[in-house]
Amino acid sequence: MAGKVEERKKKLREALIDAAEAQIETGGLATLKARKLAQVAGCSVGAIYNVFDDLDALVMAVNARTFRRLGSFVSAQVAAQTDDGPNAQMITMSHAYLRFAVEHTFLWRALFDLEMSVDGAVPDWYLQELGAVFALIAAPLARLFPDMDARARDLMVRALFSSVHGIVLLGLEKRISAVPQDQIEIMLTQLLGQIGN
Repeated sequence: MAGKVEERKKKLREALIDAAEAQIETGGLATLKARKLAQVAGCSVGAIYNVFDDLDALVMAVNARTFRRLGSFVSAQVAAQTDDGPNAQMITMSHAYLRFAVEHTFLWRALFDLEMSVDGAVPDWYLQELGAVFALIAAPLARLFPDMDARARDLMVRALFSSVHGIVLLGLEKRISAVPQDQIEIMLTQLLGQIGN
């Protein structure tokens, strides 16, 4: 009997993640509503909270999927390129990151709009998904700086990610300080082409 209950709970969990992902992708994080989720998933509103502690926990599950999709997309772009130099790989990654942000803007924004910090109760599985994205950046950096210790490399990975993310975010939001959207790739290329030179 317990097996059937767990199986139903697992199916409901997946249905809720699917429904939340669809809501976020079409309208953004602000459109995520429990009543609509329940309707789409075919359950009561209360059943959502039997599977997830709160809507933030559900968003984290969606974000974990988004991190995986982002990582797969970036990896595929790197695998498809002919220049396997570390700078070229980082440039390709940044262009793929930009394309993913443009094509999946609301899901991409949800990765950063959910209020949480590493000082809070962030599950290990969530940090592992983020770590998998950072590992993509760490690989070419290790080739550029083979003598750099792991701690310094981790800091540089985070600095580069933050730089690329900032350029993409400001460009897509059309802030006054940003580069025009049609020149974001040029700006990313200029930035990452100089690393290690």
